Amino acid sequence: MNKTVLKTKELLDLFLESERLTLPEMVARLQMPKTSVYRMAQSLVALGFLQKQGDDYELGLSLLTFGTLVAERLDLRRVALPVMERLKEETKEAVNLVIRDGDEALYIEKVETSEPVRVYTKVGRRAPLYAGACPRILLAFMNEADRERYVEQVELVKMAKCTVTDKQVLRRLLEEGRNRGYTVSYSELENYSAAVAVPIFNHEGAAVAGLSVAGPEQRFSPDDIARIVPRLKQAAMAISRELGFRGQG
Repeated sequence: MNKTVLKTKELLDLFLESERLTLPEMVARLQMPKTSVYRMAQSLVALGFLQKQGDDYELGLSLLTFGTLVAERLDLRRVALPVMERLKEETKEAVNLVIRDGDEALYIEKVETSEPVRVYTKVGRRAPLYAGACPRILLAFMNEADRERYVEQVELVKMAKCTVTDKQVLRRLLEEGRNRGYTVSYSELENYSAAVAVPIFNHEGAAVAGLSVAGPEQRFSPDDIARIVPRLKQAAMAISRELGFRGQG
């Protein structure tokens, strides 16, 4: 590998922990000759990767441009679809991908089951965050202040026979979901339907989507849930890794 490129990367890496550095500070940390560090720093300033404020250097706007492009080009649906297709083959049930859009969950991708008896959910469907496993996993992994604000303000409307309409019950389900890393629902959005869902995390560790396996209630017994959850978590983690997540989930 090119030594100059490697040394330049080492210099930029210094700013992962420090917002600003002077030339003497960079020289001390890199253990390189002052003239070499100065030339690298000035070249990076000219390219926009560093900027100088008085005696201090800091990261430049060119890095923001590249970072934004990476984020924009990391299409969640494109990354998730092959994983969803494998999960459908493993579970034999429909797989849904859901994101938060304001106070609603938006279904943005689906892989349909090949079973003749199925739950019909189409891409573009919206659901309140409190109802159904996949919307509720998004609510469960919101930050605490936003989550409680939502619960306080929302009107819990009954949409199916088991829709949660008690806020204390909802709070308990949200806490359980965060603790065990998945949520389960039965007949909350549609009668006789069931789903189990887990979060998908981005490079910042934020839950940016929910991944669920859904189908008729009779195919989601406790034994079925125990079989599905490990596969579902593994699939969600695979997608999260593609989005830059480096935590443990």
